Amino acid sequence: MALNPDCNALRRVAVQCQLTARKSESSTEMLLDYVGRTAEKPGTGRFHCSAKGSNAKAKSVLKRKPDTHCLFQFPLGASFDYAVGRMITGTGIRTIHFVGICGTAMGAVAAAMQEMGFYVSGSDQNVYPPMSTFLAERKVELMRGYTERNLAYKPDLVVIGNAISRGNPEVEYVLEHKMRYCSLPELVKEFFIAGKRVIVVAGTHGKTTTAALLTWVFEHNGLNPSYMIGGIPINLGQGARFTDSQWFIIEGDEYDTAFFDKRSKFVHYQPEIAIINNIEFDHADIFRDLAAVQAAFEQLIRLVPRNGLVLANGDDPNVASVLESTAATHCPVKRFGLGPDNAIRAYNITLAPTATEFEIPSYKFRTNMIGELNVRNALAVIACAKHCGLKNHQIQSAFDTFKGVRRRLEVRGIAGGVVVIDDFGHHPTAIRETLKALRVRYPTEKIWALFEPRSNTTRRNIFQTELANALVGADAIVIAAVARAEQLPAEKRLDPEKLAADLRALGKEAVYLPDTDTIAAHVARHAQGGDVVCVFSNGGFGGIHTKLLDRLSRR
Repeated sequence: MALNPDCNALRRVAVQCQLTARKSESSTEMLLDYVGRTAEKPGTGRFHCSAKGSNAKAKSVLKRKPDTHCLFQFPLGASFDYAVGRMITGTGIRTIHFVGICGTAMGAVAAAMQEMGFYVSGSDQNVYPPMSTFLAERKVELMRGYTERNLAYKPDLVVIGNAISRGNPEVEYVLEHKMRYCSLPELVKEFFIAGKRVIVVAGTHGKTTTAALLTWVFEHNGLNPSYMIGGIPINLGQGARFTDSQWFIIEGDEYDTAFFDKRSKFVHYQPEIAIINNIEFDHADIFRDLAAVQAAFEQLIRLVPRNGLVLANGDDPNVASVLESTAATHCPVKRFGLGPDNAIRAYNITLAPTATEFEIPSYKFRTNMIGELNVRNALAVIACAKHCGLKNHQIQSAFDTFKGVRRRLEVRGIAGGVVVIDDFGHHPTAIRETLKALRVRYPTEKIWALFEPRSNTTRRNIFQTELANALVGADAIVIAAVARAEQLPAEKRLDPEKLAADLRALGKEAVYLPDTDTIAAHVARHAQGGDVVCVFSNGGFGGIHTKLLDRLSRR
């Protein structure tokens, strides 16, 4: 797609559109701002601004935008949708359909496109709040289920989510009818990232928390960044936002882009700064081994320009080997961590139940996040924010007000004296570090871990031993059935009963219970007031949080 044309190459810019009742003045101002920023300045005799016809709303907008230096005509009968599509994309795109729209990022981008003046529709198999409510409030047409009928209106562009594969009826229709399609990362790159100063936060663990904290540091200090994060920062209330700021902070996932583009998502994001928190083997469905994962991160590093920066965990040997293999001579590299050889180093670390303190050579920081992993996350944010011009006290001021991220050690409720916590952890390292942090927060309480093997890696037996070594940090453990077990041959599948047996051999209370109702009943029967129950899953786990709180409240 040829996007964002240079208006300076034009003698005159004529946008023919009518502001209909359903188009807001703010959307028109966005268009005027876009052209005004790219058009030639006054005095050249090439551009001027006027409104023709009887469109009072258009004239009202233009009166408030006296610094817009392009010719805008608003005759009756023209299409504002078409004007935006032609002006911003140069391709005539007016209508966009999202396949798999209820993903956090897909939904946020779809809503943003609707607000820009495009007509947006979307389909998904799983349509439920809060995403369904979010989209409905923004007038995005939401279709339940996948069917060729959803594409009958022939959208100009179809955006295909990375969870969608061949065999999906909408995908087959798009290919058969040779419709224009792209992945979400491609769309984000062309419509929202191009020309921005992009910070990509990557790594196997901690990237969502790090991206959320960095975004809040920028937001708290008035930088109004665009952002796209694979979680919901509590301070911000949504996982993505697109502004006119020069800064764009994006969580960079190493998972593949789409069924037709097997490169990692983050290769589309044009990083000026790349943060690499850590690297471990994960996503066993697409990476054959650790070396394949490292190769993806090598590709990310090669995209950083010579005036950019790679911020890397200096304590991680897997990161170190990636830096060595790329030679990293094309752009600066700065390392952060706890070891003495790091440029940004934390020392005098104090881990307390409600806060963490640590020092760098020039300042003492305090964060409400707990655990050593969050010290490293905070260090990455400090290094990046200071590089971008913020001072230590400005960073600390944002730390003081950061409220965390949904599904990261999130307390879902207290019932019967039992604290129920939700955590997205599904990799053995993430589970281990989360349990260590919980032990700091609850040093004497009994900690339960309820684990759903749901990710494409933990459904497999690759981490059979490592999961036992991670979950041993809890006092009592319940293992659920392997999600979508029928899709894996038995010899490659995680054995949850063996996992429970291995934990019992390590001296822990551990059981395998296949379904959520049985698990909730078991915990409600055995948990005592003061106990802490942490639910580990990267999915909904059958609504176990609500079921558990309900049973605990009724016992």
